[in-house]
Amino acid sequence: MNTTYAAASDRAASIANRVERFVRDTVIPYERDLRCGPHGPSEDLVHEMRLKARAAGVLTPHIPADGTHLSQREMALVFRACGLSPLGPVATNTMAPDEGNMLLLSKIASARQKTEYLSKLVAGEIRSTFLMSEPADDQGAGSDPGLLKTSAVREGNRWRIDGRKTFATGAAGASFAILMARTGNAEQVAATMFLVPLPNPAVRIVRILNTLDSSMPGGHAEIAIDGLELDDASVLGGVGEGFTAAQVRLSPARLSHCMRWLGSVTRAHEIATDYAIRRRAFGKLLIDHEGVGFMLADNAIEIQQAQLMIDWCAGVLDSGSMATTQSSMTKAAVSESLFRIADRCVQIMGGSGLTRDSVVEQIFRETRSFRVYDGPTEVHKWSIARKIKRDALAAINA
Repeated sequence: MNTTYAAASDRAASIANRVERFVRDTVIPYERDLRCGPHGPSEDLVHEMRLKARAAGVLTPHIPADGTHLSQREMALVFRACGLSPLGPVATNTMAPDEGNMLLLSKIASARQKTEYLSKLVAGEIRSTFLMSEPADDQGAGSDPGLLKTSAVREGNRWRIDGRKTFATGAAGASFAILMARTGNAEQVAATMFLVPLPNPAVRIVRILNTLDSSMPGGHAEIAIDGLELDDASVLGGVGEGFTAAQVRLSPARLSHCMRWLGSVTRAHEIATDYAIRRRAFGKLLIDHEGVGFMLADNAIEIQQAQLMIDWCAGVLDSGSMATTQSSMTKAAVSESLFRIADRCVQIMGGSGLTRDSVVEQIFRETRSFRVYDGPTEVHKWSIARKIKRDALAAINA
């Protein structure tokens, strides 16, 4: 095994090792499969990999058979192992948005909703999507959820929902959506979450966006919602509690991304290191040239720093805190660090790092996207700065 797992628990270390063996032995060979397209792996490839994951006992490894959930610190080990291939989280059913939706449903869904949606999602039988972001040309909600335009209006005993969504990850092929809609008025900003069975004639995929990343099944879609009708049984959580419910999902989801992509850059670093100890130039191995050796050293340092920051934030979440600021700090720092690592790996490999002959090229694209997904670095820094200001002013006025 190439990865050493610190013992957050013996259980987590055991699961992580089994997941790593599965990803390295079974999943990595699929990276050259022609069913991996610009909008992610095809549905039949997802099904095929998940059958093998189920047989290996590593499907949805963060939720044991008794229905409990690994701690965040335990997940950090397991998800890093899943992320050793861009296809690893898909195969093991730990990929976004499904993993975050599982957590949200487990926390706030009704018993009926858990039976109808959560159980099938955990079993890897279906996929889901999360509809919150809206197109910029509508001046809709992006990093600022207060700009939410999609509206849900009660008409008798039904809700009518209209609006547009974008960056709907996995919408193509999803069996249901968690939809955020505005239920307040001009003076009162309030939102509600709804569960929407898919496909639905009132929920139309306008287009699949062509993005840098290509690891998530179904890609990222722009959605038009026209006259969608739902009853109260479709409300997830409570009416007007959408923003609060979103916080249950968002902080852990940011951290899960960090965990998975740390696994990816760990793999890129392995490949770049192997290249540097085999390739010769100007009379010696690449690794013996200071410019290359120092890049690998920087990678090793930043991989360890990222792991420590993830573990710190995971511990805060495990304590019961919402970890809003801590997750912003971690997401901003780790996404920037992982991109630097992936960039160095490409640079070390020269022309070979630019081709799709190696997964390093894809990992570079994926980590570049991560600097934007789940909130751009600058938005998280702005949020952190606001807290610094509040705390400083409070201290002065105390």
